[in-house]
Amino acid sequence: MEFDLIIIGAGPGGYEMAAEAAHQGMNVALVERDKLGGTCLNRGCIPTKALCRNAEVVATMREAARWGVNTGDIAVDYAAAAARKDEVVDQLRNGVEMLLNSASVTIINGEARLVDAHTVEVAGALHTAQHIVIATGSQPRGLPIPGAELAMTSDDLLAMTALPQSIVVVGGGVIGMEFAVIMHNYGVKVTVVEFCKEILPPFDADVAKRLRKLLSKRGIDVVTQAGVTAIEPSDQGFVVRYDSKGKSREVVAERVLMAVGRAPVIPAGAQEVGVVVGRRGIEVDEHMCTAVPNIYAIGDVNGHCMLAHAATAQGRVALAHMRGQACSINLDVVPSAVFTTPELAMVGLTEDQCEQRGIEVDVPETFFRSNGKALAMGEPDGLLKLIVNRATGCVEGCHICGAHAADIIQEVALAMSAGLTAEALATTIHGHPTLTEVLQQAALQVASK
Repeated sequence: MEFDLIIIGAGPGGYEMAAEAAHQGMNVALVERDKLGGTCLNRGCIPTKALCRNAEVVATMREAARWGVNTGDIAVDYAAAAARKDEVVDQLRNGVEMLLNSASVTIINGEARLVDAHTVEVAGALHTAQHIVIATGSQPRGLPIPGAELAMTSDDLLAMTALPQSIVVVGGGVIGMEFAVIMHNYGVKVTVVEFCKEILPPFDADVAKRLRKLLSKRGIDVVTQAGVTAIEPSDQGFVVRYDSKGKSREVVAERVLMAVGRAPVIPAGAQEVGVVVGRRGIEVDEHMCTAVPNIYAIGDVNGHCMLAHAATAQGRVALAHMRGQACSINLDVVPSAVFTTPELAMVGLTEDQCEQRGIEVDVPETFFRSNGKALAMGEPDGLLKLIVNRATGCVEGCHICGAHAADIIQEVALAMSAGLTAEALATTIHGHPTLTEVLQQAALQVASK
């Protein structure tokens, strides 16, 4: 069959681009070997957030009981949480299918192979198009250590309907920390082993440290600067061996979760037709175009930013380029969040990155314990750091640890995309009592100088 555009991969980047391109009049085919929605919807963002919410409710009920609220018997039923997770995923996947059908996108099921710059083979059938977009996403990465195959991946854990009594999480990144909190709230004994000096390396060190200490107080054991060397079976489950500060140590648990990042999935034939694959993934330019002019790569597969909303934005950039249209999306301003309790969120540069680039900045900090809404919610443990360019007054970044951090960061992302100053944030009236007053108070510290 002949198309204007063939997209390989039906994750957020692929299916949203397919629908938009079809609405713009293009004849579009979307190839998917598994389920519509990709990793994000089926094995990533959505199911984990459903579990995060369930685990948060369980923790809130326990906290309410300590406040003297009669909550009755707190039944911790993970099987029910897993079932609700599946219901949410099914509902959203049905929505994706309806979106694509309404846009008249042709859905082709099967494994795609690039034959040449304009041809894709799926299940023995050849399909051609003027443009091809690779949106094949990523898959869990493992460590090259003995016994690595004994560990679960995030895919395995999400398929479970019952949790173990104890678990070691190898990796203190976003995936590892979210699962650590989920399982801890459900009563699992959790140990996190992280190679770096601090958990969540991309985040501001002070913000990540604050979260680590809060979680440690709640009973999650977090070991940093620890390199896992082997995983071995034992009578109690598994032994995880690691080196820390020059000493060999071990921790025993019923299960082990490998959460050390994700690797791009490169479709068959891509390199043979001229697509260049680098250390992070498929190499692309600012328009998401590969070394082959009519082949684009968006989302996790290019390794630039492994976030669903980044993939969607990259798809819009690529679509605009192939249609000769202007695109004003700023791919340097991409907010990200970790749905632990409390949440972490960030956008832009860290204080250290500004120093490395020679950017002089002011870094006002505000604490949630001084915010009326945070205290009323029982969420006083929070910190916000605003990174402000001293010369221009514009916001270079923001890092938050606290309740609803993922929502607060959106205001900063908008300010950065629009080139607004910290003074603009400070002089904008914020509702009271709201958590966003924490951001306004930080901006006021700079604006009042």
